[in-house]
Amino acid sequence: MSLLIVGSMAFDSIRTPFGTAERVLGGSATYAGLAASYFTDVSLVAVVGEDFGDEHFRPFYEKGIDVTAVQRVAGKSFFWAGEYSQNLNERRTLVTELNVFADFRPQVGIDQRNMPYVFLGNIDPELQNHVLDQVNGPRLVALDTMNFWIESRPRELAQVLQRVDVLLINEEEARMLADEYNIIRASRWIAGLGPQIVIVKRGEYGALVYMGDDYFITPAFPLQELADPTGAGDCFAGGLMGYLAGVGRFSTAEMRRAVLYGTVMASFSVERFSVERIRELTLPEIRERYNHFRSMIHVEDT
Repeated sequence: MSLLIVGSMAFDSIRTPFGTAERVLGGSATYAGLAASYFTDVSLVAVVGEDFGDEHFRPFYEKGIDVTAVQRVAGKSFFWAGEYSQNLNERRTLVTELNVFADFRPQVGIDQRNMPYVFLGNIDPELQNHVLDQVNGPRLVALDTMNFWIESRPRELAQVLQRVDVLLINEEEARMLADEYNIIRASRWIAGLGPQIVIVKRGEYGALVYMGDDYFITPAFPLQELADPTGAGDCFAGGLMGYLAGVGRFSTAEMRRAVLYGTVMASFSVERFSVERIRELTLPEIRERYNHFRSMIHVEDT
C-alpha cells in the first residue's frame, strides 16, 4: 500500500531550553513523510523555493520518498522561527514567513491520485478540499488542523471534515472547535461533523482516541532526555498513517496499534533537533521501542 501526504516543507529556527538550531528542515509534510517512510511507500505534495537545494532533499531520497510532486518555484521557502518555554508546553512564534507557500496550490500527480491512504497536513482547509477533489476514492483519509483555521476558515473546515475519516487535533483546539470544555463530549461532538475517528493529541500526556463510542487512551512514551518538540505531532500522524498503510487493513485493533506506533515515532523525533533523529532510525529500533511501550501499558488479569 502507499500513502499520499500533502503539507508544508520549510526551514525552521528553533530555541529550546536545551539548545538552538538555525534554518533546519521542518514542515508538516517533512516530519510526517519521514516518519511514515519506515512503514510504507510515501509520496509528498508540497512547495519549496529556490533556496531548497539537493542537500535538503537528501533525507527524502535516503528513505525512498517520492518527491516528484513537490513544486520548486522562484522565491524563498516557508520559514518559521519559535522558542519554547522551560517545560516545553508553551511555544512562542518569533517569525513566520510564508514566502512561496503563500501561493501554494497542491497539484496531485496522475500516479498519486489512486493512492489508498491520504494524510492532509495542517494547511488551509480550502486547499485540503482541493486535494480531495483530485484523488479517487481513497480507503482512509486523515486530516490535521489548528486553531487558526478553526477561527478563520470555519465554513471550509466544516466542508472538509465531512469528507475525512480521521481528524487529528490537539486538546485546546478540540475544545475550541466544539465549544465544549469536557474533552469526551467535545470529541463526540466533533465526530458528528463527519470523521469516524477523532484523535485528540495531548502532548506529554499522550492521546485520546474516539472511535464510535469506543475510547482508547494512551500515555506518551516517557523520555529522560529531549531536545525539540517541533514536529512531534506530525511524526505521530506519519507513524500512525504509515503503519495503517503498511498493513493495508483497518480495524479497531489496528488503529490502536497505529496510535502506539505514532506515539513511538513522536518520541524519537523529540530526542534531537529537526529531523536529525527521525531520519537515522532503523526498523529494529522502532519495533524495540514499540514492544517496550506496549509492555509498559499492559496489565494482566490475576
